[in-house]
Amino acid sequence: MGSIDGEIPAVWFLISSIGFIILTVIQYRNTGKSFNTIFLSIMAIVFFASYLILLTK
Repeated sequence: MGSIDGEIPAVWFLISSIGFIILTVIQYRNTGKSFNTIFLSIMAIVFFASYLILLTK
């Protein structure tokens, strides 16, 4: 079991971005292009960018 030292592993950002992508696809199929769909896609981009930043750090 890992220790809790205040550092967030980079893989959690990748998992979160994949989850946001899945939610975006589901939301887009249900309601089409809406504010919620755009918000979820922006969140997916932000979390994936955070993942890439943590990898290059």
